[in-house]
Amino acid sequence: SLLCAPLALSAQQKHALLIGISNYPQYDYADASWAPIHGTNDVQLISPILAKQGFKINTLTNEAATHGAIGNSLKDLRNRVHVGDIVYIHLSGHGQAVEDEDGDEADGWDEAFIPYDAERSYREEGYHGENHLLDDELNGHLNAIRRKAGENGIVYVVMDACHAGSSYRGEEEQDSVYVRGTEVGFSKTGKTYTPRINRSGNVRIETEKGMAPIYMLESCRSYEVNLEIMQDGNYYGPMSYYISQQLLTMPMSFDTNWIEEVRKNMDKDIRLVR
Repeated sequence: SLLCAPLALSAQQKHALLIGISNYPQYDYADASWAPIHGTNDVQLISPILAKQGFKINTLTNEAATHGAIGNSLKDLRNRVHVGDIVYIHLSGHGQAVEDEDGDEADGWDEAFIPYDAERSYREEGYHGENHLLDDELNGHLNAIRRKAGENGIVYVVMDACHAGSSYRGEEEQDSVYVRGTEVGFSKTGKTYTPRINRSGNVRIETEKGMAPIYMLESCRSYEVNLEIMQDGNYYGPMSYYISQQLLTMPMSFDTNWIEEVRKNMDKDIRLVR
């Protein structure tokens, strides 16, 4: 029995951090407020499915999903992850392009997820973008988690958030009401955001020896719209909905085939035709 003890300590664990925002604060000044969406519905849909699969789940929704709380939760997740673990991180909310300040973006714009306390536009006497969750910052957290999980672990990240680069209307009007993101970039200099047709992902992925493989699932590219869809009387992010359906029959594991199945099913949905 003593020989079994170390094995029990190193048993693989499954961790999930689910972040969803529906109702952002509404401000009195122009262009600061984000429109209501249904990011919390995505969390409510996926959380019980992952719980049944044995995931230890932490959720942040609405006013709990501030920039600081998201950062702290990602650090806490890193501290809890061990070698060989499975990690699932889900972000549902608004997204926005942010003027790049460190010169690491070819098109001059960073991608950002919008926490609860991030405003929509720069104000010289007020908000300067400090609560936007930039791709660079998120990448730092993800790399730390990947190092902890090691080469035998795996990390899945879902971004059901986008900024909109074009306009699109679904087959049914009810599916065309809620758009995640904005066509207006966040700029301190007044620079105008122009989406560039680029088929690579929005978040750059780094790799170094000893890191867990990472799979980034993004609901749309930077020049595309992410429209919510209605299913059974509720609005969801389309990627969140199809992930939930796939995980009902296919457990999240080291087998990544479920990702391709999600893509195929989204491709069949006429509401999501590009």
